[in-house]
Amino acid sequence: MTEKSRPPARSGGRHARGLHGVDESVTSSRMGPQHIPLPTRANAPAVIWVVGLTCLPEILLTLFESSLFGGGELRRQMLLHGAFWNGLLSGWQPIYPFQRETMFLTYAFLHGGLLHLIGNMIAVLALGGIAVARVGQKGFLLLYALSAIGGGAGFALLSGSEAPMVGASGAVFGLIGAWKFWEWQLRQHLRSSMRPLWRSLLGLVLLNLILWLALSGLVAWEAHLGGFVAGVLFAAIVTPTLRYRV
Repeated sequence: MTEKSRPPARSGGRHARGLHGVDESVTSSRMGPQHIPLPTRANAPAVIWVVGLTCLPEILLTLFESSLFGGGELRRQMLLHGAFWNGLLSGWQPIYPFQRETMFLTYAFLHGGLLHLIGNMIAVLALGGIAVARVGQKGFLLLYALSAIGGGAGFALLSGSEAPMVGASGAVFGLIGAWKFWEWQLRQHLRSSMRPLWRSLLGLVLLNLILWLALSGLVAWEAHLGGFVAGVLFAAIVTPTLRYRV
């Protein structure tokens, strides 16, 4: 009886609000999740080997520098032979055959100190498992190598510095580029918002800017950009849709 005694206008208003609530519920159910965790494979042997081989030169240099033998000359020789030198692409004579070509990879196995090394290797361990889960261990190694080459290419094209460039950051940013491409794929598939993706990319840009300012321009952002582009292109070519696996 109470239900029947309600004025039609009020009853209609509540009914309208109920339909509006259902409509919102249906709309929100069609939207994908905001947080998109990608599958990962922890402690993949290929990732561990890359990290171990990259750590070896800096650990040896640090040990020599802290010993009675001294390691200053050894570090200088390793930089001369393994760092990325823009001058070699503009007329400098190489120390050994094919140095111009091999430096596009060897620079990624040298670092400017333990902190530089640790930061990069933590990123490789975190992102390498995502790459292995999507493209396998061989795919990870190929992605890592091409990203390092892309980092060297970016530095060669965008930087006029004649100082040596070292570090695995180009390869790291290649892993980031592939990761973000795969996140973009998954967000499209789930119809999730792209805003978190754009925010994370903006955060990368700001991080590079902050580091560049804090380190007085000693951050090779050109290598970061080159590696990132190489990683995105690799993922787009090798895994153009979610169905593709390697």
